[in-house]
This record gives sequence, C-alpha cells and structure tokens, in this order.
Amino acid sequence: MKAEINEQALLKGLAQNDSKAVEALYKSHFAMIQHFVLNNNGSFDDARDLFQEAMITLYEKVQSDSFVLSCQIKTYLFSICKNLWLKRLQQMSKYNAPLSTEEESIAVEADLEAFQKKDAAFSIMNRALNSLGEPCKSLLEGYYLNKKGMQALADDFGYTNADNAKNQKYKCLMRLKKLFFSQYNIGD
Repeated sequence: MKAEINEQALLKGLAQNDSKAVEALYKSHFAMIQHFVLNNNGSFDDARDLFQEAMITLYEKVQSDSFVLSCQIKTYLFSICKNLWLKRLQQMSKYNAPLSTEEESIAVEADLEAFQKKDAAFSIMNRALNSLGEPCKSLLEGYYLNKKGMQALADDFGYTNADNAKNQKYKCLMRLKKLFFSQYNIGD
C-alpha cells in the first residue's frame, strides 16, 4: 500500500514539474532501462536518450486529468522504452521481427519479471566470481570473457601444458558453480 501511495506522489510531483520527483524516477528506474538497452545492441547514450523520451511521454500523460496508471511506474517506463527501442532497432535493421502496434499483445509484466530475474542471476554470478579468488577468477575470465585458448592460458599462468590449464579451468568452473548455486538458492 505504501509503495502505491509513493508512486502516486511521484506521479503528482512529475505533473507539477517537481525536480525531486523527476530525480527519484531517474534514480529508481534508469539502471533497469540502461541494462536493457546495453544488452540489446545499444549504448549508454542510447539508454539515456530512450529513458528521456519515456520520461517525456510519462510527463505528457500525467498532465492529463483523465490519465490513470494501471500498473507500476517501472512497468510503464519499461514498456515505453522497450517499444521505442525495438522500433529503433528495426529502423537500424538490427531487429527483423515484425513489431505489433497493439500494446495488449506485448506482455510487458512478464518481460520485466524475466529481465529482473536474469539481472538478479547476473548479479549473483558476479558476486560468486568476485569471491572465487585468484587464479581461478583470472583463468575463467581469460577463457570465457577474453576468449583465450588453453595454450595461451597455460603460458599466462605457468602451467606445464594446455591439458593442465584445461583441468584447472574445470576445477575453477566447478567451484564457481558451487558458489553461484549456494547463493542463488538462498535468493529463491
């Protein structure tokens, strides 16, 4: 109930051009949009522009006395940004799926929930990777993120051959999985 009252206060503040309300909306929701855009062929500047457009749309809507928000603000902003971004990607020929003009056909709540769940899993993975320690962290980053081959990793870490590096990578990966799932299961 308190969250609902807070959202109504934010909308009222936005309608009255209150800078604190605008700032609160940015602080609460920009990171989600930034993450979405960066994971879908965009840049930080794209995310900033997109979020600004969504905020302008929301501002224009709350100016109308007839506007009633039937979902959370984050869901509304995410929906606007998702639709705008997909249109922009289609214009840039990076997204070829046909876009629906019917807002009802897009299950934004489900998309947002899936996005938040995936984002939480990435955060847990990042914590697990950071708590893994050296040389495992660097070895896994070298292989999976920097796309280094086994022989290059063996040379970098002083292993006698590529097979030893591969065995060590496997052991590190098992430790990472154990750390990840111990934290992931706690979060459920």
